[in-house]
Amino acid sequence: MVDEVVREHAIFLGFFERYTARGANAIADFVAGNPQEMPLEGFVNTLRRWTTPTSKDHFAYKQNVPEAVRAVRASLAKRRGIQFAADDIFMTTGAFGALSISIRILCDPGDEVIYLSPPWFFYRGMIRTNGAVPVRVPVDEKTWDIPIDKVDAAITSKTRAIIVNSPCNPTGRMYPRADLDKLGAVLTAASKRTGRPIFLISDEAYSRILFDGAHYISPTESYPHSLLIYTYGKQLLTPGERIGYIALPPTMPIASRETLRNAITMTQVLLGWMWPNAILQYATAELEELSIDIPHLQRKRDRMVKGLRDAGYTLNVPDGTFYILVDSPWPDADAFVEHLASQRVLVLPGATFEMPKHFRVSVTASDEMIERSLPVFAAAIKQPARV
Repeated sequence: MVDEVVREHAIFLGFFERYTARGANAIADFVAGNPQEMPLEGFVNTLRRWTTPTSKDHFAYKQNVPEAVRAVRASLAKRRGIQFAADDIFMTTGAFGALSISIRILCDPGDEVIYLSPPWFFYRGMIRTNGAVPVRVPVDEKTWDIPIDKVDAAITSKTRAIIVNSPCNPTGRMYPRADLDKLGAVLTAASKRTGRPIFLISDEAYSRILFDGAHYISPTESYPHSLLIYTYGKQLLTPGERIGYIALPPTMPIASRETLRNAITMTQVLLGWMWPNAILQYATAELEELSIDIPHLQRKRDRMVKGLRDAGYTLNVPDGTFYILVDSPWPDADAFVEHLASQRVLVLPGATFEMPKHFRVSVTASDEMIERSLPVFAAAIKQPARV
């Protein structure tokens, strides 16, 4: 199974091997949602404060630290207006850990998990690694919205879950309430038809990275059998510090929640104690109050969008996330990405996320990187296509 997953991700692995070698000499790095400037001072100060032991058990084995759970519940009540039970909050090693746990507890070998394409590039591999079968449903490339009829058609007696990432990496689309309600109705009807609930795994990693004053619309509000997944790595731009959570909404029937509670805890133990380290959990209440500068991020988005459009590129303007999805001006998008790399501008090729005619730009790049890169993009689009 692992070998098969590695083969499927050969393009991704090969690209990142070249990217690592090129990164030090790049004039602009737009590949990943990585920090390109120094971290938030508040984050550094918070970690310093909580590193100091307060008892002999400060660094002992920890599961769901009560202070962290209280902070998450308070945040969800404030932001969503919903009171989650303390027993339904599970601290995890970021969204990565939460996704792996969720798929593992929901699926038996051979069960199917629907994912929307273009996806975050690890969904397919994670589904397979956890013994399930990935089922691809492409979104509408004009609106980037969920094709409800295609999701309905993809559901079989083996369907156990669907992953919905909103706002979506890489399209930046936040799905509208009307579509989420339609999806919820489809999942409810299909669950009755198949005789077991189909779960919605709501990957909300970018739910606080929104532009133009948008208010977040959670898929969990449209369907009760949902698992809400969050990570602090995006709002803090600290992807290497792994802390997030799974939250089971109170709208989910209590019998289902009780079953999942036990399964999540045991899976976290057996997969290698998949709780965040104690310091990050102690700090959660303070981390909740911190964020990167979203208006500044939006200004970078707007500058990049305008610069690329002025140069002649076709692109999607994101509702949220760090990313802009751009159409390749050459038929061979990989060749165009390599051409940009030869000019020391690094972007992520669309083949890594099932969009081989596109590439992705991350606006976590600094203002200086953006300004240095735009003349390179403008010159590159004028070059004759390589075949």
